[in-house]
Amino acid sequence: MSFCLDAVFADLRARLAEPHRHYHGQAHIDAMLADLDARRGAFHDPEAVELAVWFHDAIYVPGALDNERASAALLRTAMAGLAPEQRLAAAEAMVLATERHDVPPGLPAPLSADLAAFLDMDMAVLGAEPAAYDRYAKGVAAEFVPVVGAIAYQLGRAAFLRGVLDDRKPLFHTPAGRALMDRPARANLGRELDGLG
Repeated sequence: MSFCLDAVFADLRARLAEPHRHYHGQAHIDAMLADLDARRGAFHDPEAVELAVWFHDAIYVPGALDNERASAALLRTAMAGLAPEQRLAAAEAMVLATERHDVPPGLPAPLSADLAAFLDMDMAVLGAEPAAYDRYAKGVAAEFVPVVGAIAYQLGRAAFLRGVLDDRKPLFHTPAGRALMDRPARANLGRELDGLG
């Protein structure tokens, strides 16, 4: 069993080291794992959250519309028989939720709470110190510009940032996330938008 898990995580690390990844790589996963470890006791099923952290960007092709669904499918395939079904289902729901970054309605309350905190961990970089945010923004640009071109990226990113800022919907799902990160995240997003001119 441990050999199988070693092979799964070796495969994940290889995927996260793909040359086109500048933000969506091992450093992002490590930051989320550190966040999870710092408050592991606050989660109902921290092992499911840990699986979701490892798999949520397992398949990442900039601009592809099925990254999240493909990553969830890989989770199911790679972890079949290696974790309880309920844990796999919870982790799968979390991975799929990263497509829209919303908590789906109708989930059991414990899963809903874990999923909300997981999504906040995934987006915590938005509310990070400006230098860390700038590294994230440069990483995302480095992933997309080779695919769509510099001008299309600049226009698309500006439209995305403007849409997020105009929406006024909270950027984070938990009360703690909103209290700690919403204001600095909006400042970071606005600063990036201003820099895109």
